[in-house]
Amino acid sequence: MTTTATRHTASGPAGQPSPDRAPRVLSFSQKLSKWDLKVSPFLYISPFFIMFAIVGLFPIAYTAVISFMDWDLVRNSGEFIGFDQYIWILQNPQFWTALRNTFSIFLLSTVPQLILALFIAAMLDKNIRAKTFWRTSVLLPYVMAPVAVALIFSNMFGDNHGLVNNILTDIGLQPIPWHKDPFWSHVAIATMVNFRWVGYNALILLAAMQAVPREYYEAATVDGANTWRQFTAITMPSLRPTLIFVIITSTIGGLQIFDEPSQFDNTGQGGAAQQWLTVTLFLYNIGWREWNFGRAAALAWILFIIILVIGLINLMITRRLVRDEGGRGVLVRRKKGSRR
Repeated sequence: MTTTATRHTASGPAGQPSPDRAPRVLSFSQKLSKWDLKVSPFLYISPFFIMFAIVGLFPIAYTAVISFMDWDLVRNSGEFIGFDQYIWILQNPQFWTALRNTFSIFLLSTVPQLILALFIAAMLDKNIRAKTFWRTSVLLPYVMAPVAVALIFSNMFGDNHGLVNNILTDIGLQPIPWHKDPFWSHVAIATMVNFRWVGYNALILLAAMQAVPREYYEAATVDGANTWRQFTAITMPSLRPTLIFVIITSTIGGLQIFDEPSQFDNTGQGGAAQQWLTVTLFLYNIGWREWNFGRAAALAWILFIIILVIGLINLMITRRLVRDEGGRGVLVRRKKGSRR
């Protein structure tokens, strides 16, 4: 008891520090631990940003400088000429031909691609046998090298001895001029793109479908809704944010298409009459065939601006659709609450 009383007297009343107690001083290890909690997360993620600055931001800035110059690759220097490179690109008829071909191939590939991806995802969402095998199989075309896919399909769509034309000839139909007619060349290239990306998009949509609560489908079945009604009333509204993401990524990839049109023939220049010349293929021809890196850099920035504008439009549509979907969800919950 004496020891306890003495201890309380030295420390002062409960809840009040003793006036004789020395102020607490943090040791070096405690200060280091405190700074470690604040600084270490930034140190852990800094390698990514350092590498991105070296291989990403610096080439972008360097390309922007070159786009305003008549660049000489041998001397690694150039003469400042302002917007002349941009004016040359915009006044070149091949640029508008390439832009038209790019959008044509993009539309022919994106629309069937999304429809097929939705269908495959809906089938994989069912309770079928060997689900893991089928889900893995649809991703195999995406794993294949783009050049290998392009070479295989370019032989399939050959004008003289291609597989497709041989089948058409055997059944009594006229062969299709895949490498001469602009429309059919776009169809062939779009088929290559669809072959690679349908399975990838299908798995993304499948993940979104499996996130939909099963209770919704059970309630719809009790109410007498058939499979198509459940798909349009439950699945599609739930997939809207994911569909918007898939559309945005498909748009960016479609505007940057290069491997398929470059491997569609032996020359890689977009056809004799630029039937399937795309913007990226036109950029490659200017940069590595004509060795004019100033014009190639200007075209790269024009393509970047086009993708940026389309991306902003998609972002505006995304926000509006998500806001509308959220408002409808609140309205439905209020109606349910009022019924109760």
